[in-house]
Amino acid sequence: MKELILVVDDEERMRKLIGAYLKKERYQVLEAENGMDALRIFKENKIHLVVLDVMMPVMDGWTTCTELRKISNVPIVFLTAKSEDDDKLLGYELGTDHYVTKPFNMKLLIAKIENLINRAYYEKVDVKKELYFDGLLINELSHSVTINGEEINLSPKEYDLLVYFAHNEKIVLSREKILDKVWGIDFIGELRTADTYIKRLREKLGDRAYLVSTVRGTGYKFEAKNEI
Repeated sequence: MKELILVVDDEERMRKLIGAYLKKERYQVLEAENGMDALRIFKENKIHLVVLDVMMPVMDGWTTCTELRKISNVPIVFLTAKSEDDDKLLGYELGTDHYVTKPFNMKLLIAKIENLINRAYYEKVDVKKELYFDGLLINELSHSVTINGEEINLSPKEYDLLVYFAHNEKIVLSREKILDKVWGIDFIGELRTADTYIKRLREKLGDRAYLVSTVRGTGYKFEAKNEI
């Protein structure tokens, strides 16, 4: 069997449908009907990915995502009928890795889940094993990031964003290009999504936030002061 996925939705029919498709692809599946149950199940099991509805009783998806991000960087896929751009932006601000709106194509959802799991747990980079900038060390084999030896926790998408910047040091990158390369050309959403994630990344970089600078009217640039 493959990885363990937690499907959180107050509609039993939807949980069973998603679960059936995931099991067909040999994934293991656990279910929760609200955010409170989801957090309990998450803490009791080694969950590799969470599929999370937004509108639920007891504890909604927004709150659940916030609580999960306090304890884990597990990949999260929002699955919801809320399709407004502001809702999508809020989802990305809270730390989701993908935002899928209902109705949706089940095969596309499974493909997104497989892609996230591969990138989070298995994908290896052969070109460079380590990237070092002003005390920031990115190990692409272990997918770990440290600053002066202290590890910082990044979500899968934040990690992908940092690696993309690092591989394009001193190159000005537009928001459109960042979204295309990190989120994929099929991403449908606002350019502000890039701003939101870069803000979160800078916060986690702390006193190394200067590595990612804003180029007014154009985009962003990654540049170290004393690259070794």
